[in-house]
Amino acid sequence: MFAMDPITILLSVIVFLFLIMSFKKWNQDVYKNFPPGPKPLPIIGNILKIDMSKPYRSFVEISKEYGTVFSVKLGPAKVVVLCGLETIKDALVNHVDDFLDRPKARVFSRAINDHGIILANGSNWKVMRRFTLSTLRDYGMGKKSIENKISEEAESLVQKFRSYKGKPFDNLKTVNSAVANIIVAILLSRRFDYEDPTILKLVSLINENIRLFGSPLVRLYATFPLLVYLLPGTYKKIFANIEEFRGFLKATFTKQRKELDVNDQRNLIDAFLVKQQEGTPESTQYYHDDNLIALVDNLFVAGMETTSTTLRWGLLLMMKYPEIQEKVQSEIEKVIGSSPPQIEHRKQLPYTDAVIHEVQRFGDIAPASVAHVASRDVTFRGYFIPKGTTVIPLLHSALKDKAYFKKPEEFYPEHFLDSDGNFNKNEAFIPFSLGKRSCAGETLAKMELFIFFTTLLQNFTFQAPAGAKLDLTPGVGSTNAPKPYEICAIPRR
Repeated sequence: MFAMDPITILLSVIVFLFLIMSFKKWNQDVYKNFPPGPKPLPIIGNILKIDMSKPYRSFVEISKEYGTVFSVKLGPAKVVVLCGLETIKDALVNHVDDFLDRPKARVFSRAINDHGIILANGSNWKVMRRFTLSTLRDYGMGKKSIENKISEEAESLVQKFRSYKGKPFDNLKTVNSAVANIIVAILLSRRFDYEDPTILKLVSLINENIRLFGSPLVRLYATFPLLVYLLPGTYKKIFANIEEFRGFLKATFTKQRKELDVNDQRNLIDAFLVKQQEGTPESTQYYHDDNLIALVDNLFVAGMETTSTTLRWGLLLMMKYPEIQEKVQSEIEKVIGSSPPQIEHRKQLPYTDAVIHEVQRFGDIAPASVAHVASRDVTFRGYFIPKGTTVIPLLHSALKDKAYFKKPEEFYPEHFLDSDGNFNKNEAFIPFSLGKRSCAGETLAKMELFIFFTTLLQNFTFQAPAGAKLDLTPGVGSTNAPKPYEICAIPRR
């Protein structure tokens, strides 16, 4: 007999019980007419068939054999994947109430706990989304006031880029900070200098967690929660980052609560705190501090990450394709000259608008969107999907669909232009997803992308440092972001 310490014995027992439970569940999870998929192995399911760093790529390959509605087994859990615009649209628009919920993140539940807006469900989600949309509108989303803030921030970013005097620099934290300042203005009524240690720390925490959440190990955590206890290091780091970020948010709204003037609401946090004090059943049930922390967290991260990542793809692609950059600059110069770009110029800049749309399509920032859950038993496209099943709408499959995009794997702005050079909408362009769960900040993001991008291209020509090789392969992360790169911003005037 080999001697074993108590911890090893305990872990062995836990693993053994987990395997028994998983195998038992495996044999119970048999549904008539469930979507087809590759045959799973006991316990691990289809893990060996899936690239855990970029699972959406594997899903596309599997769909070629099993169709636009198929299933995979990730450990003990069955997941349904939806591919192609028509299937995704059918689910998220025509069957919106059947696929309205979000999955419970078993491993990370104590950080989420059904609060906020992105991963919340039921009445909490409805109340928080209604509050978010109305308050974002109140504080400028889609209006001239927020457009002016974006223009001012874009000018600050221009000045920061000028300070490098054409020498190579990494634009990650600067672009992150500039975009973050827009949502910070709505949430906190302030902006941060790009060298402010607070904003640098906040964007660093967010960037690190986005990278960690997309790592194969953390994806395995979500599939096999027991790994959290066997390999706790990454898990602890993620939560340390979350707690530090939320500590800043809590200190901020605690200060604002002390200064609150019901008759002079300055920002979204003030508006929430006023709701909190109404004393109604709704305010007691939903407008509590946990929801406030989660909501501001959601808006801060979502408001910074996807837009700043798209801008950074845009700058990288302009360096990669200088002839496209030159055409954008020529159009801007012809239409608006040296005047500050405004949203009203967008219709007069069809090529520039097409390039921005193509940056979003090619960048493919959120290839698998955020997972949904079947809210009830549903028969969808001939298949039975039971309540509680995780459903992944693969936005990547629409954005790279050959039926809608002539050169899906290439950067080709003509995807959004007609034969006369006019901007042409493409219905498969769904980077913000569809339906009631689509991105609440879509209008704001579109304004930011247009004003930041046109302002930067108006003022600079972007070039790669001498000898640099431009890699368009996305890095590891829960979103598709460019790998680190340096850029030279050469002033045009």
